Amino acid sequence: MKISNRTFPLLLCLLIAAANSNLSSAVATTFKLSMTVRQTPSATDPIVTLYGQIKPVIKAQKVKIEVQIKGKWQGTTLTATTTPSGTWKVEAVATALNAKVNYRAVAVIGSKRIYSVARSVTVKQIPVMSNPDPTSLITEQGPGGRIHGMDISKWQHPADAPIDFVKMYKAGIRFVMIKAADSHDLADAQALKYLVMDHNAAQSAGIYTGYYYYATLPDSTDTAIIVRDAQAQAQKAIWRLASLGGYTNRDLSFALDLENNCVRVSSSGTCTKYTSRNFVTLWATTWLAAVADKTGRAPIIYSYPQFLENAMTRSADLLQYPLWVAHYSLNPFDPLSQPGLKTAGCFVSSWTTADCSSLWTVWQYTSCGIAGKYGVPGTRVDLDVFRGTPDAFLELVQGTWTPQAADLMPVLEPSVTTVKSTLASTANKPVVFMVDVNRPTGLPVVTGTVKFSTDPLSGLNLTPIQSAVRSSSGSWTLTVKGLPAGTWNGSIVFTDVSGTHATSSAPVQLTILPAPTPTPTPTPTSSPTATPTPTTKPSPAPVVDSCKYQIKN
Repeated sequence: MKISNRTFPLLLCLLIAAANSNLSSAVATTFKLSMTVRQTPSATDPIVTLYGQIKPVIKAQKVKIEVQIKGKWQGTTLTATTTPSGTWKVEAVATALNAKVNYRAVAVIGSKRIYSVARSVTVKQIPVMSNPDPTSLITEQGPGGRIHGMDISKWQHPADAPIDFVKMYKAGIRFVMIKAADSHDLADAQALKYLVMDHNAAQSAGIYTGYYYYATLPDSTDTAIIVRDAQAQAQKAIWRLASLGGYTNRDLSFALDLENNCVRVSSSGTCTKYTSRNFVTLWATTWLAAVADKTGRAPIIYSYPQFLENAMTRSADLLQYPLWVAHYSLNPFDPLSQPGLKTAGCFVSSWTTADCSSLWTVWQYTSCGIAGKYGVPGTRVDLDVFRGTPDAFLELVQGTWTPQAADLMPVLEPSVTTVKSTLASTANKPVVFMVDVNRPTGLPVVTGTVKFSTDPLSGLNLTPIQSAVRSSSGSWTLTVKGLPAGTWNGSIVFTDVSGTHATSSAPVQLTILPAPTPTPTPTPTSSPTATPTPTTKPSPAPVVDSCKYQIKN
């Protein structure tokens, strides 16, 4: 939210998240309120951005900004509420310059007032422009005179180290794509952690932010299940965007990261089944259409040329979405270089033109960017360039989306667990359950997992080994090992650590027969032990430099 045409001497105000007003004082003392303040690059008035977060997360909590004048803290007039992620941000126009001023954020939780650490800022006058133009800040400092960008995730936060986005901006980066969500719950929780850390920090430094969702496809050949899974995973992306407050005029669209069509993996980690080109395309078009329909913006699709050619079919429906393509073997400093071309010929996809060029919008040209150069912890980072002018870039941020209450991720939404089938035989073989869990609407749950729980009255004092493999959203194959012979009562329990869906269960009864008696193995007679022949210790495998043929920029 940008505050303009307001005058107040050096007073900048902020909105933070609020929580339930009936929290007790004892609970309130456990909360922490953070705040960062900095001047944000602007083509018009001097803008100061204040942002932070309440932990543990509280949504809709009112927060105010206080200013220190002559040694005393005084209130300001602006307030705001936190997003469902507990974050807050406000932009304000400064009307006094070159004076160092201290600010702090305050929230009243229960009967306690929670304060942030005080932060100072000295507002500097921006250069006066006769005709202020927002495109003047979208400088083309990337390779080949293109707009420079970056994509980041947990890998850019070793040991939770923060990114210096001010340094990144000074190094010429003007947009950053942040991993925001993932098909798998653990990776999704990690993505949310760093998304909250990076989103407001990047925008306050003057960098536009976009998001991406890493997709894992369902293990099914049923088109109805594939469509339902794509819609469920699109819902997860929409909920994540809603938790940030929706799209603002500093946000690029959500991107679908689609680069893996493996749907079944062995215990050793080897892929044992890939889904078909038609199913990949059906899933992608369904996900993209669902996100576009809800947010009013066309999402972006990310992949690489070989995948687009070999794992997907050409589709006019796909062509309507901007392409973010990864291609590392070309030099982006050559203005005529572009991804999607082979040494001879071209990669054929939905974005390939008749003259063999590619209709890409963003090009990820290396995974070997020099991280420290851009204020990123670690050693390497993915770098991107935008195809087009600053005006074309700003077209990507046209159209905002403000979520309504119904668009937010539910809290402990009721769920229904159904055991579709049970396969149990003898004690030496695992028990296999096929389980579905649905929302009240009949749609599959989006997050969570299932497990087998024994009835305490059954007298089974063993802890079985079990694993749940997600085949599609809301569907699992649950394998349980180590159950002895007998008839056992228990239940299949669905749980969701994110708190989105409520716990539910379904009763089961198992009859497991005794394992067959093994045939005795003859005891071999002893034989003289040969003296082993010394062998040469194998040489260690050569270290592969994955950046050898990439641009190090």
